[in-house]
Amino acid sequence: MSTAALAIVLLAAVLHASWNAIVKGAGDRALTVGAVAAAHVIVGLAALPFVPVPAAEAWPYIVASTVIHIFYYGFLFLSYRFGDLSHVYPIARGVAPLLVALGALAFAGEMLSPAGWSGVGAVSAGIAILALRRNGIATADRSAVLAALATGTMIAGYSVVDGIGIRLAGAPSGYIAWLFAFELPVAAGVLALRARRGALPRRALSIGLAGGLLSAAAYALALYAKTIAPLAAVSAVRESSVIIAALIGIVLFRERPVGRRLVAAAVVAAGVILLATAG
Repeated sequence: MSTAALAIVLLAAVLHASWNAIVKGAGDRALTVGAVAAAHVIVGLAALPFVPVPAAEAWPYIVASTVIHIFYYGFLFLSYRFGDLSHVYPIARGVAPLLVALGALAFAGEMLSPAGWSGVGAVSAGIAILALRRNGIATADRSAVLAALATGTMIAGYSVVDGIGIRLAGAPSGYIAWLFAFELPVAAGVLALRARRGALPRRALSIGLAGGLLSAAAYALALYAKTIAPLAAVSAVRESSVIIAALIGIVLFRERPVGRRLVAAAVVAAGVILLATAG
């Protein structure tokens, strides 16, 4: 991975951990998730007049990614409903590189080196440290872990789909803009359901929109990086955000226990480094 690609993906990681912290800290998480999607739509629609139209070959991938993102938002909401940021975020983000590596091998023909597969193993070990207790998954944590694993599966799905689709688009900016614009049903659906239950709190909307702008920037950067670097490497380096999320959860949200979460985040980070530097 080039220095430029590495810098782009690391910036995306910081932005991604930050917007997830915003969702976790929001009082009305359903509304906040809807506002995040709404921010994506606003960015996408605003950009459409100024970007090229993606090639015809890319449209099935845009549609497929949109469907996957619907499930992603649902599982993300459940993850933060049941679990802590420093617990579920590393699981969701950590499981993605393994699945992306397998998906990239199956659908894009990208083969990892032995060092790369070692990195995948380290990431998996970090997930196990975080998700398991001495007697397996604690009952109180089962829902959070399952929701986080489902979220990670959705992340891997749209990562592979978008990695292939944006390469076929011939216009990365156009692919990104249409992908964001296609989140309109998600945003409209969530906000409409929430409005039927009562007023839409201005504070929650503002927080969600701010988080959505960070999210849009993070994903646009990650998508662009996939046009200049291997999919598995981009996905792995992007998951360095688990370190940032763990620190945010521990410092801002007072999430405990500290030791196991830091160890798990460090092991995942080691795997990320191996994947990023593997030839």
